[in-house]
Amino acid sequence: MLKSPPKSQPGHLHPPCRMAPLSALRAACVLMAGSLACAPAMAALSDTIFPFLATSYSYDDNLLRLDDNVPGYNGPRSDTSRQIQAGFLVNRPFGRQILTGQAKWSRVSFQHFDQFNYNGKDFLADLEWHLGNHLDGHAGALYSQTLTPFSDFQSTERNLRTRQREYVDGGWRFHPSWRVRGAYSRERYSYDLLAQRYADRQENATELGLDYLPASSSRIGIQLRHVQGSYPNRVNSGQFGVDDGYTQDEVKANVYWVYSAITQVQLLGGWVRRSHAFYTGRDSSGANGRIVVNWAPLGKVRFTGSLWHEYGVVENALVSSSLNNGASVAAAWDITSKVRMDAQVRREKRDFSAASGLVFPVDVSDTTRTESLGLTYAPQPNIQLGLNAFRDTRKGAPIINTGSYRAKGVSFSASVQF
Repeated sequence: MLKSPPKSQPGHLHPPCRMAPLSALRAACVLMAGSLACAPAMAALSDTIFPFLATSYSYDDNLLRLDDNVPGYNGPRSDTSRQIQAGFLVNRPFGRQILTGQAKWSRVSFQHFDQFNYNGKDFLADLEWHLGNHLDGHAGALYSQTLTPFSDFQSTERNLRTRQREYVDGGWRFHPSWRVRGAYSRERYSYDLLAQRYADRQENATELGLDYLPASSSRIGIQLRHVQGSYPNRVNSGQFGVDDGYTQDEVKANVYWVYSAITQVQLLGGWVRRSHAFYTGRDSSGANGRIVVNWAPLGKVRFTGSLWHEYGVVENALVSSSLNNGASVAAAWDITSKVRMDAQVRREKRDFSAASGLVFPVDVSDTTRTESLGLTYAPQPNIQLGLNAFRDTRKGAPIINTGSYRAKGVSFSASVQF
């Protein structure tokens, strides 16, 4: 629940796209060779707008995240996909104000499940504002349209998920060591497929915080947060009764501790209560939070470790939320000035009973483990080639239709910024 304005990078893969045939790799190499030849002669359109192109080719051996005991739909469970992206980045100062943003259009095509082919859209704008020497903050909005992940909802029909978010925040540093801040955001998700309209939702969140800012660049604060969530298409749906929304109130410590130049710790944790207007049996409360540790013992090797115990959204017809316990460790190694290796191991258990307040005849939870390994080569500062592999396994909860599955895949990507 540690948040910052969302950002996207050129070449980012829309889920669930994850190496492709030899012809695809040849095409990518031709694209990059052409870019290398012309890059020195090209520059940004201005000091404000920076166009980019990207492509990726991916293979996934269980695209639909089917249960191990379920046969594939109409033949194979695996598929190969191709993605082409074009867009531009924006960075424009206006005096002390700074406008940043991105616009990106994508075309994603699948070899076997071609009914999933779609056009993706990603737009983001953020204004960093300043008033005088003591007032500052951000205001912005984002819009994205991608294929809905298959991990919690399987279908052979194309199902696009649209996300919209608007936010504004600000802080007043009324003393060299003290700052008060506030924020408001509205986030909406909607789904094309009629069978998943039950997951349409909106969350409105308000925050108020007070921070102590010592000279060490650390931060010690307290944060109050109120969230109002609504599901307009869930009223009287499902066998478990009314579930059309919730309210969530939080009181949390907000700490950023600069222990040393190589170690920093970030904590956002405390007490949370989630309430339901019509079905109070689903109300729950308790400890909730996330801790992140950044450790860079060597200049070229960096580690990031995370632990969390927090509520999460579930795109499921029977339950809409879960209480998640998870841990992850990520490492980045700058092998040379042009080559970087990234690796991550992640495990998360979702407890559906704890968040819903419902009593099930058996333990209702699932556990997902993910490992990934990637290699990035930057022959020029504005050009990146990437090779990534992943493995994903889940032990599911059949009673609420979250099945067990295994999936693995590999992808090749290339991007150039002009």
